[in-house]
Amino acid sequence: MNKRDILESALEGRHNEIFEYQINIDNYSRAIAKIDAEYQGQEDLLAFREHLEGLLASSKLEQTKAIIIRDVILDQLNESEAS
Repeated sequence: MNKRDILESALEGRHNEIFEYQINIDNYSRAIAKIDAEYQGQEDLLAFREHLEGLLASSKLEQTKAIIIRDVILDQLNESEAS
């Protein structure tokens, strides 16, 4: 296996990772909206909603990190094509 093969494999993994984070982001956002719309005033769900907000923020941050690494991998692949 050469460097290009490894980078291509890593790129596929990053694409999947970014997609998985997006699914979590969508789920957490929808759950928060659902709680706000359908469960207002239910004090017992406040802690759960706050937990979801933390998970949402964390997923967005981790997705951004994965995007940065994906872009670095793409840069390396593009550099190897140019040479």
